[in-house]
Amino acid sequence: MAELIVARSELILGGQKSGKSRRAEVLAQRWLAQSPGHQAVLIATAQPRDDEMRERIARHQQDRAERLPGMATLEEPLQLAQAITQHSRTGTLVVVDCLTLWLTNLLMPAEKYEQNLVPAQYPQAQAAMLLSAVKGAAGPVVLVGNEIGLGLIPMGRETRAFVDALGMLNQQVAQACERVTFMAAGLPLTLKGQP
Repeated sequence: MAELIVARSELILGGQKSGKSRRAEVLAQRWLAQSPGHQAVLIATAQPRDDEMRERIARHQQDRAERLPGMATLEEPLQLAQAITQHSRTGTLVVVDCLTLWLTNLLMPAEKYEQNLVPAQYPQAQAAMLLSAVKGAAGPVVLVGNEIGLGLIPMGRETRAFVDALGMLNQQVAQACERVTFMAAGLPLTLKGQP
């Protein structure tokens, strides 16, 4: 990735532990190294709903602080479009990690999940606001998300509804972004735009 250039907008997709977040961090490192006036901010969408998730979030925060001490972090599990708009500046790279958890937060809030209710409908309005925020961002935006639709059709109505909704979101964000990268085993494959 020696020649890696930060795109105006990039969607990074892949499976769990595929290297998605690490690529976003490398882009942020490159951005910060380009100019002393550059800044980077990570918008984290995870919510610490159980002990394992709290530990995971703490570990990610610690690792990221060691690798990228110059990147600020803020947590925004729901109002993603507003957070992008608020923090986007000409000299600021915004990293969103991750779209999958954001969609989970919208479709299956904790109280509904605990009651085993069916996920809400695809959030058209929130998705439209997100796309508008990405397109209108003053500085570069990197969005990280999971590609979970590569396997068998899942059992259970709720799971199928979520896989469908995430696939729809990924397609819409990919259309809006200048570059789309698929990660597998830590290796990037450019699906759209210049590598």
